[in-house]
Amino acid sequence: MATLLTARDLSKTYGTHTLFEGISLAIHDDERLALIGPNGSGKSTLLKCLAELETPDTGEFTRKKNLKLAYVAQSDHFAEDATPLSAVMDRLAQESGGASLSEDQNFRGSAVLSKLGFTDHNRPVRSLSGGWKKRLSIACALATEPDVLMLDEPTNHLDLEGVLWLESFVNPNSSVGFKGAMVFITHDRTFLEATATRIVELSRAYPGGTFEAKGNYTEFLRRKEDFLDAQAAQQSALAGKVRRDNAWLKQGIQGRQTRNKSQVDDAAARKSELKNLANRNNAPKQTATIDFQATERKTKRLLAAHNVSKTMGDKKLFDSLDLELGPGDRLGLLGPNGSGKTTLLRLLMGSVEDDGLQPDAGTVKPAAELRVVSFTQHREALNPTQKLREALCPVGDTVDYRGKPLHVASWAKMFLFDPGKFNTSVGDLSGGEQARVLIANLMLKPADLLILDEPTNDLDIPSLEVLEQALTEFPGAIVLVTHDRFMLDRLSTELLALDGKGKAKPYASYAQWAKDQAKRQREEAATKDNSNKTNSPSPQPPTPKPPKKLTYKLQRELNGMEAAILDAEAQLESLQAQSSDADIMADREKFTKVCQDLGDAQTKVETLYARWAELEELAGG
Repeated sequence: MATLLTARDLSKTYGTHTLFEGISLAIHDDERLALIGPNGSGKSTLLKCLAELETPDTGEFTRKKNLKLAYVAQSDHFAEDATPLSAVMDRLAQESGGASLSEDQNFRGSAVLSKLGFTDHNRPVRSLSGGWKKRLSIACALATEPDVLMLDEPTNHLDLEGVLWLESFVNPNSSVGFKGAMVFITHDRTFLEATATRIVELSRAYPGGTFEAKGNYTEFLRRKEDFLDAQAAQQSALAGKVRRDNAWLKQGIQGRQTRNKSQVDDAAARKSELKNLANRNNAPKQTATIDFQATERKTKRLLAAHNVSKTMGDKKLFDSLDLELGPGDRLGLLGPNGSGKTTLLRLLMGSVEDDGLQPDAGTVKPAAELRVVSFTQHREALNPTQKLREALCPVGDTVDYRGKPLHVASWAKMFLFDPGKFNTSVGDLSGGEQARVLIANLMLKPADLLILDEPTNDLDIPSLEVLEQALTEFPGAIVLVTHDRFMLDRLSTELLALDGKGKAKPYASYAQWAKDQAKRQREEAATKDNSNKTNSPSPQPPTPKPPKKLTYKLQRELNGMEAAILDAEAQLESLQAQSSDADIMADREKFTKVCQDLGDAQTKVETLYARWAELEELAGG
């Protein structure tokens, strides 16, 4: 496996806040490298440093010769009057430094759009869904023909259809799969499980600031747990040694006379290492505290919908829909964007709120004095001009949590907010921080029913795990819309899938729904294929071409090709071993030379294989 890029000892600080320091990692060809970690650990900044969009404060890079990188940001931005074709051409023009585009570049731009599923290259971008805008951002990057594609939170705010397409794109063996190396940041655990070949977590819990494991998310979790257990055992053992050191250092004059400087230095080193270990072992515990209050009412039926129908404009969202919710029921909603998931949530809320949305037909009946707490994906409940302190505690210095007063500073720390940030406007907070403010507000309200519309957006994996646990323990009813399939599958007692065409179908699990979707897609593909065969004339079989006879010189080249490839691969393996040698890595000049030779060796192997295939084709084989 050839190394494309190596970063060593990177650090980055903004003001007085250090994002990361001492980070080292490498990117290899054809791999799917996932960067994960808590919000604020510096993942996005590190990715921009790797993509040469930001400069680290310290550290160095070694790159394969002529390495081409492409970066796709979290947010998708296009000109107001852009079309898919103009957006791709603008990206290629930037790459060409403003020079006129060649015929090859024009063809490449159109070909990339077609490969990624765009049938109308001149449709206004503003009319595209979020998923298709993300797909267009990726098309713009692909048109530059990168060796390494870097994606920052590509699954954020995508509907399920968009995420599933993205999974197929990340898979190099699929028809639309990217063949080069890929580095991506994501908090989508199911996406990690399906796509990652290596995972690197940024966290102060690890020496050097990172922990990595080859394989998918399940393998990463297993190895991470083993490492943290070993690190905790190491702390316990070292604590015993430090206690003995302290007792020894407190001995009287006679004991001090027998001491030597090296023993004292060793004791100080162990004490310092124990402090570092304790800091690292405490780092994973820095997660938000999430615990929803329930009213503990015993009513068996909290809310029932019977024969409910709803049309928006001329689009029928669902028809004759029935559902019933009681304590312990956790209903997950599935469906593409625009299928009516948020509308259904608003109908359920409208049954409690006199001025809320009402169905066109049917009834939604809540239990008497039903207490509902809701989370909206667009975060309308937040005032962007409000200061963080007031958003967390609107009146006075305390909040009433579970019948007890709690000071705002303590309340803020439960959600990982430092009091020094109290004067920050809510609009200036990150997406994850805004989500934690909303969750904090919801936790102050006792509820029978939680209605949650995309509560997982922008939350890091540790916060997702805490939220998932809190929802599992909530004794009331929950209706959940989320694109986090991992949470949806583990939490839901039932799933309801809306198809956007007026139908709603219940499922017992996400796996059952996915199997049904796959079957439906195969049937649709078969129907389309049969239709094409019926309407298209039968193709004529190609006329076979007689095999060509190689010249004596080319035949000799072909005969020696296998040996040449073996020699080249042996040289490549030798250089790969050298690139991992600690002594060579410590010598900057030697390491740089080895990495350059490694890139050349990889290119040589690829060239030989291509030439072998060419000669085989000429020979008729």
